[in-house]
Amino acid sequence: MTESTFDLVILGGGSGGYAAALRAADLGLGVALVEEDKLGGTCLHSGCIPTKALLHAAEVAEVSRHAASVGVRASFDGIDLPGVHAYRDTVVDRLYKGLRGLVASREVTLVHGRGHLVSPTAVRVGEATFSATKAVVLATGSVARSLPGLDFGGRVLSSTEALSLPELPRSAIVLGGGVIGVEFASLWRSFGVDVTVVEALPGLVPSEDPSCGKALERAFRRRGIAVRTGVRVEAVEQDERRVSVRLATGAPLEADVLLVAVGRGPRTAGMGFEEAGVTLDRGFVRVDESLRTQAAGVYAVGDIVEGLQLAHRGFQHGMFVAEEIAGLGPTPVADDCVPRVTYCDPEIASVGLTEARAKEKFGADRVECVEYNLAGNGKSQIIGTSGFVKLVREKDGPVVGVHMVGARVGELIAEAQLAVAWEAHPDDVAPLAHAHPTQNEALGEAFLALAGKPLHTHG
Repeated sequence: MTESTFDLVILGGGSGGYAAALRAADLGLGVALVEEDKLGGTCLHSGCIPTKALLHAAEVAEVSRHAASVGVRASFDGIDLPGVHAYRDTVVDRLYKGLRGLVASREVTLVHGRGHLVSPTAVRVGEATFSATKAVVLATGSVARSLPGLDFGGRVLSSTEALSLPELPRSAIVLGGGVIGVEFASLWRSFGVDVTVVEALPGLVPSEDPSCGKALERAFRRRGIAVRTGVRVEAVEQDERRVSVRLATGAPLEADVLLVAVGRGPRTAGMGFEEAGVTLDRGFVRVDESLRTQAAGVYAVGDIVEGLQLAHRGFQHGMFVAEEIAGLGPTPVADDCVPRVTYCDPEIASVGLTEARAKEKFGADRVECVEYNLAGNGKSQIIGTSGFVKLVREKDGPVVGVHMVGARVGELIAEAQLAVAWEAHPDDVAPLAHAHPTQNEALGEAFLALAGKPLHTHG
C-alpha cells in the first residue's frame, strides 16, 4: 500500500474534473486527477464530440441532396459508414491528444484506475491512496438510463452503442424526445433511416419552451420523421431481426433498432461517497451554492450535481471549485445563465427562463414576450432555414429568457447569454448595430420589437 499527498485530489477526468485540475494547477496547487477510463470522459469519447461529428456528416449529406436548389450540380450516392466513423475518430483523437498534452504541461498527476472515496480527504485506487490537504472534488459524471425492466443489449441501444453501429439500420425507433433522442433522430434521418420518435410527455424537447418543441415537431414531420408524443411504452420485444415496441395506445411499432434515450443518471453508486459522509438524493450529490457536499472538504461538480447535464456547465463547475478552494471567492454558477443547444436539424438554442417559468416567478400579467420569425432574416433565407427568436421579459424589466429555433442558431447563443446574465433591458440591446446579412440580426430585430421599435416586423 502506497500513499501520496496533494493539495487537491479529483475523482473523474471528464469535463468538470479536468477543468478543475487545469485551473487548480494554474493557481499553483498540486493536483492528482484520477480517471478510470480515458481523459475527457463521456463528452469527448462517447457524447458531445462524436455525436456532433456525426451530425456534421449528416448536414453534409443534406447539403449534397439539395445542392440543385442553389444551382450546384452534385449527387448524393449514400453513406459510407466506416468513412464517417473514421472522420469521427480523427476529430476525437486530435482533441484527446491535445487534452493529454494540456494536462501534462500543467504537471497534473494523472492516475489511471477506478477510484474509491475512502474518507473526506482520501481516494484509493487499487493499492494506492491519494490524500488531499485542501479538498477532494467528485466529478464522476453520468451514465445512460433506461426504463425499468428494459435492459440494453441486442437491438436495444444506448447512445453509446448507437454511435458505433457497424451498419446503418433501415428503420429505428427513438424512445425519448429529449436532446439525445432528437439529435439521433435527426442524424439518422439524414443518413436515410426511417425514424419514429416516441415521447411520453406532450411535446418534444420538454425541458425547452413549448414553442420550440412545436416548431421542431413540425420540422421533423416535414423531414419524414414520425413523431408520437403523449404515449407510454408498455412492452418491448426483440428477436434476431426486429424489435417491437408496444405502446399504451395504437398498434405496436417495429424497427431494426430501438434507441433508448430517456436521459442520463449520476454515476455515484459503489464509490464510497455515502460511507465518507457525502449525502446523495436519488443518486445525485447534494451540494450548497458553492458546490460543497455534506462532507467537510469534499466538493462535487458536473452531472452528479442535479440540474443541467451539460459539458460546459461541468467546465464552469470545475473552474469555480478550483478558484473557491484557492480562496479567490468566485461567483457561483447559475443554471439559469447556462446556455443550452440541441444540435438537431433545425437547431434549438436557449438560455434563461421559459415563458411558463417566467409567469410562475413574476406572475402572468408581469411577463412580455415577442417572437421574430426567421422568414424576415436575409441570411436565414440564404441558407434556407425557418424558425424564430423568442424573447421573454419581465414587464418593464430585463430580458430573462431567449429561445431560438433554426439552422445554426447555436452560434447565436453567446449574445443571448450575455443579455440574460447581465440583466439587459430591451433598450440596452436595441441600439446596437448587428452586422448585415447575418442570422445575428434576428436577435437585434427581436430586441427592437420588444423595445417598441420594430423595424422588419409588424408593430
